[in-house]
Amino acid sequence: MAVELTLLQLALANFFLMVGACLQGVIGWGIGTLGAPLLFLISPTLLPAPMLLNSAVLTLLLLLRERRSLSLGPLRHAVGGNIVGTVLAGVTLVFIHATAFEALFGLLILVAVGLSIAGFKPQLKRSTSVLAGGASGYMGTITAVGGPPIALIYQNEKGPLVRANLAGFFAFGSFTALVTLYFSGLLGVYQLKLFLLTVPGVIMGFLLSRFFVRRLPVHILRPLILSIAGLAGVSALIRGLL
Repeated sequence: MAVELTLLQLALANFFLMVGACLQGVIGWGIGTLGAPLLFLISPTLLPAPMLLNSAVLTLLLLLRERRSLSLGPLRHAVGGNIVGTVLAGVTLVFIHATAFEALFGLLILVAVGLSIAGFKPQLKRSTSVLAGGASGYMGTITAVGGPPIALIYQNEKGPLVRANLAGFFAFGSFTALVTLYFSGLLGVYQLKLFLLTVPGVIMGFLLSRFFVRRLPVHILRPLILSIAGLAGVSALIRGLL
């Protein structure tokens, strides 16, 4: 359903996307985990297609910036898993009711937050890459939050490799998710309009990340990001169950 957003809603959406894009430019992920739950609270119409379109723009910009650190070896296994997860998500979206979507959205956000704080430290290898890619594809297509599963297997790697490989993975994942949404009837002119109205925040966040890449206290910001996402996930879950 097409819903006209107010100027305040659009301003808030751009601000949250700016902050999320800046964080992703610094640590390799963040725009989905922080931005998607908050955009959902502003208006569910901002998810998933407009958010994924914004994520695609950001990941392409980051991929260009970090391309020299890209390592295709471990990336190709995650991409294979991503395709399977994305297809399953597309099937889910075709048959799920709007109210049930809110509950599923909230549940998957909480799963993402749980994965981020669970303390798992899986090694970067073929099996974990496939599983993480599949989970990321499924969660990312439905909620636009696909970062935590794939970020888990890169948590012990160096910053440039993390940013480059996650950007490459998210670029491919965003493309497959958007194709899936299009054929599911969830990506059209209205979603493109919302994307154009909110992409300035993403571009601003990307530009800011170049300044903050060595200055942001990531160890302090990470708990704050997860707390905000968790609260938004609980809110969405409650709304979907009531």
